[in-house]
Amino acid sequence: MPRVLIVGSANVDFTVTLPRLPRPGETVSAGTLLIARGGKGANQAVAARRLGADVRLIACVGDDASGREVRAALDAEGIGTAGVVTTSSAATGTALIVVDATGRNQIAVAPGANRALTVGDIDAHDADIAWAEVLVCSLEVPLATVRRALERARRHRVVTILNPAPFPDAGVDFLALADYVTPNESEAARLAARPVGDLDGLPKVAAAIRALGAARVVLTLGARGAFAAGPDGEVHAPAAAVNAIDTTGAGDAFNGALAVALAEGRPWPAAVRFANAAAALACTKRGAQPSMPARADVIDAEGA
Repeated sequence: MPRVLIVGSANVDFTVTLPRLPRPGETVSAGTLLIARGGKGANQAVAARRLGADVRLIACVGDDASGREVRAALDAEGIGTAGVVTTSSAATGTALIVVDATGRNQIAVAPGANRALTVGDIDAHDADIAWAEVLVCSLEVPLATVRRALERARRHRVVTILNPAPFPDAGVDFLALADYVTPNESEAARLAARPVGDLDGLPKVAAAIRALGAARVVLTLGARGAFAAGPDGEVHAPAAAVNAIDTTGAGDAFNGALAVALAEGRPWPAAVRFANAAAALACTKRGAQPSMPARADVIDAEGA
């Protein structure tokens, strides 16, 4: 069984589905509410687990009912939660999500306990990093904590994936610690200091990000699929044709699936195609963790 360690956030998500997204200052009613678990780290952990990996999570939740619910849900998925620490200094992270009829979303996050995940927490779970075949980090926890996790993974020769989301105003100066960097279009534009543009311009965007130190870059492009570039070539994986109703969590499905495929030893172009199929399927259900697909469904989608 492939071994995947996730370092990242764990939230409670409140998702309202509306006919359309509100404009500034506007109220749009007639919505429906879904309350579920989320957070990039927890979402990626659930995705990897449902795709067949042995998964552990390092995260931080509040000493509150939401934190207990998050931990119980992770345990029910079969995810190792010994690295999920509890703090009394902040509430469990909370996300407010609005989704329109086409699946587009707007997300506001109160990170809460996620910001209390420390460098010391990473050091305390060094054995988990050494255990992993692939480590995935995202940026809803402190940057210093992410850097330490990547440094320790490099020391243990663990493959690393950095999902630079949400992209911080201060930027990211440790791309060289990541074997794979997986920005979406807006994150890629900020890293490369140039618009992503059409498919013909993707190699230049990827090259600009690789020049910052990233060994391999995988651009996630939504309905346009994914484009990957590295020392061993380039690949464009078109998106699977699905009826998208909610794109929340699609990027997390991609990163979780990429980690599983790499831990299984798939060649990286095949790993990107597997991740692309998982991300597409995640768009066909509402919510983040509820939409993470099963392995059999992803394999079917790959062959479609």
